[in-house]
Amino acid sequence: MPVTTDTLSIGSINLILYAAKQCGADTDTLARAIGVTSEQLRNPDERVSISKVQALWQEIVNTTGDADVALKLGELVNPLTVGVLAYVMMHAPTLGKALEKLCHYQDIACEGVRTTGHFTTSTTGEKQYVLSLQITSNSIIYPHHTFNSELSIYLSVMRALTGQPIVPCEVHFAYPHPIDTREHERVFSSARLTFDANVTAMVLDATLLDLPILNASSTLLDLFEKHAAASLDRLKTPTLSRRVKTEIVSMMKGEEPTLAAIADRLAMGIRTLQLHLKDAGTTYQQLLDETRKELAVSHLREPNLSTTDIAYLLGFAEPSVFFRSFKKWTGQTPGAYRMAVL
Repeated sequence: MPVTTDTLSIGSINLILYAAKQCGADTDTLARAIGVTSEQLRNPDERVSISKVQALWQEIVNTTGDADVALKLGELVNPLTVGVLAYVMMHAPTLGKALEKLCHYQDIACEGVRTTGHFTTSTTGEKQYVLSLQITSNSIIYPHHTFNSELSIYLSVMRALTGQPIVPCEVHFAYPHPIDTREHERVFSSARLTFDANVTAMVLDATLLDLPILNASSTLLDLFEKHAAASLDRLKTPTLSRRVKTEIVSMMKGEEPTLAAIADRLAMGIRTLQLHLKDAGTTYQQLLDETRKELAVSHLREPNLSTTDIAYLLGFAEPSVFFRSFKKWTGQTPGAYRMAVL
């Protein structure tokens, strides 16, 4: 299945790197390992592909030796510094309204996961609120890191917004039961935990949604929500570079997509496309290389695909050309990279 072009905000990436630093990792090394530059990390409007984020989680686990770093994310960082989404939630009047804003604007922080909320009634008659997470990006190949980090951040945000030691009634994880669940039990306190669930979800007592948000301002809510709506609109209107990469992914079926073919798909002349990409600070070859690298990193984490298969899937005429290109991109051969991450 092709890798999607879903992204994570650079603010979220910086939070993950900060958490990794607290666990003893070198953030510069981690960023280089996934192909993210220091300039990108300083640009608040930058976004990073979900496939790179997945690679980052694995690099952090390999570097720190801690498989539960994602679970600790909410404790290791200030979750209210993630950007405009956090600012909107900070000025909603109640926790319930803040969670509504989270569900609506979540893509600003992270595409690839859909968060929704609904009310239900427990078997003993109590009204409950269920915050559910569903993966929507096929670039997410380590769902446990994604689910653990999202739930950890959500719980930390709710506690920070209300000033209350909120504890969920239940937490369900849509991934296999880990050998060691002590960190899950610690992070989610006395919540009842379920693994191998159909849906990942955090279940709360519905009365918690009436809790007021500390220092909320309706004036600032209006201001930040306008900013959030504009950010979401820009995100949903893909840049030309993203459109080109999306077309490259869709056309990369055993042969290299040509500039002419991509221009045709975008209903542009070749020269027009080249000029627009130049104005955007990139070239078709750079976008092709970035896309191939992201796909290669993802495919190499799939043990059932041989490196020859991957070379074909990426449109290389010969496996040797793929090997040389991958070493140029990462400093490692495909085989060495696969051994390090599997």
